[in-house]
Amino acid sequence: MSTISIRWAAAGLSLFLVACASKRVSESPLQLQSFEAREFETSKTAAFGSVLTVFQDLGYIVASADKETGFITASSPSGTRTRFWEAIGGVLTSGQTKATAFVEEIRPGFVSVRLNFVNALRRSTFYGQTNDVDRPVLDPKAYEAAFERVGNAIFVRTESR
Repeated sequence: MSTISIRWAAAGLSLFLVACASKRVSESPLQLQSFEAREFETSKTAAFGSVLTVFQDLGYIVASADKETGFITASSPSGTRTRFWEAIGGVLTSGQTKATAFVEEIRPGFVSVRLNFVNALRRSTFYGQTNDVDRPVLDPKAYEAAFERVGNAIFVRTESR
């Protein structure tokens, strides 16, 4: 294989990888709700307390919680997420995951819990410029894991009484 062929193949592969990396899956609201929400057979009080417990167990800092509205906001501790090339370019990146939960009674003895996770990054340069980038977590497995913990917490909370 000639040097020119290798270069063209490398260039083509590079373009393909960039195209794949920049492809963003956009979910419809119904698709989002299908993995962000779950229904539980329990009281609103038990579900609300269970979601709070799960957030705290996962290391989140609860910023607000209102049982009347069923709304909870929380965030993970901030951490440095600077990559090698960012550091070389004088950019520092920190980030955290923000979470919200909405717990509502949909009929007597049944509640709906909707979770939302967002990865929040803050990039700053040595010159004082900052840039915030928020990206929703669209991986259904992350929500499945969280709902499994919520379900376990509800079970423990209701069976221990």
